[in-house]
Amino acid sequence: MAAIGGVLATAVLVGFLMLSGSDKYTVSATFQTAGQLVTGNEVHVGGKAVGKVTAIKLDDNAQAEIEMEIDSEFDPLHEGTRAVVRVGSLSGIAGRYVSLTPGPNDAPAIEDGGRIAADDTTTPVDLDQLFNTLDPKTLRGLQQIVQGGAAQYGGKSEEANEAARYFNPALSTSSRLMNELIRDDERFESFVVDTAQVVSAIAERRDDLTDLVTNANTTTRAIGEENAALARALGLLPPTLRKANTTFVNLRAALGDLDVLVAESKPATKDLAPFFRALRPLVADAEPTIEDLRFLIRRPGEGNDLIDLTRKQPRLAELASVAFPRSIRALQKSQTVVEHIRPYTPDLAGWITKFGQAASNYDANGHFARIQPMFNAFTPTTIPLLGQVLTPVQNATRLQGLETTQAFRCPGAATQPPPDGSAPWRGENGDIECDPNTVPPGP
Repeated sequence: MAAIGGVLATAVLVGFLMLSGSDKYTVSATFQTAGQLVTGNEVHVGGKAVGKVTAIKLDDNAQAEIEMEIDSEFDPLHEGTRAVVRVGSLSGIAGRYVSLTPGPNDAPAIEDGGRIAADDTTTPVDLDQLFNTLDPKTLRGLQQIVQGGAAQYGGKSEEANEAARYFNPALSTSSRLMNELIRDDERFESFVVDTAQVVSAIAERRDDLTDLVTNANTTTRAIGEENAALARALGLLPPTLRKANTTFVNLRAALGDLDVLVAESKPATKDLAPFFRALRPLVADAEPTIEDLRFLIRRPGEGNDLIDLTRKQPRLAELASVAFPRSIRALQKSQTVVEHIRPYTPDLAGWITKFGQAASNYDANGHFARIQPMFNAFTPTTIPLLGQVLTPVQNATRLQGLETTQAFRCPGAATQPPPDGSAPWRGENGDIECDPNTVPPGP
């Protein structure tokens, strides 16, 4: 019985110690709002979890009273301790915690179950509260900014990550740059003062600056409208520069040779002044001619000056490149025909002349001609003392032998042979096939 009593006493003692003793330290904090805290949220000191929220209730002033259980290593807290409700990220509403900044150790201690007043607590401002202060137009603009940022980085995460790698070096480099700028205070101050003077001078000429920006905008717009021509020009620029480089290299050698020409020309230049004085009246008299020539080269309208003619030359050359070779071949092939017809020019001219005389008569109806075809109307007959004379042929016999006695007259045989013997003509080499004896009778 004594042993059983000892065991029961020991159990009671252990239970008493477990129920009456604790390594936890409890303190409450008054906040304006609970800040979406829930029971079980952590309590941090310096980023380390040192406890948790055990209860949330309203006090008599309708403020949130947050009860926190703190580990014994921070038992007790001291007056001046500040409590802040923080969030894990701006985009989330869960995962909130209470961050404590312990007061100085020489301040009075906050007893177990004590309270941190509302003056030493801070409640976070939620994004919804911030957005509720914006008007609808600002909210739409903010929405467009967020959507534009999403579109800007859409599909470009790798590039964004690559750019972020250089963000830290850019900041450190900028820090070194600012340190170098402010190292020499006097020069930095002079730089700021001079910059202010420059900005003031620019501000005084703001109207001119506005015109400059406007003209630059107009120029840029004009260049943008000619982007195709600009692209072609930029494409032609490299070969042009290469050719220009070759030209300038050759020009250097040409300038050396030109020095000799200039040296040789110096003795003759002394006579140029009198020549130019004598040339001045000629230049004055040539002004009207130059003016007419200018009007001939360019005048208002279409298709009436040399510039328009020059513009049409490529098309004319294109057509002539086809027509001229054909015309040349036609002339070459007609050369023999022309050579054969050319000696008969006097006979053709005589026929036209006689036909014109025959049609010279006219009456009220105009000119008229009496034409009667005649075949073998006369025949040459030799008469003593008279020579050959034309003897009329009877009508019944005029057509006899017409086919068998067809004459092959030589050029110029339509008239009696002249005394110089130039007709009938059988060609320079006598190669015209004709009968030189077929000539009209008579002297």
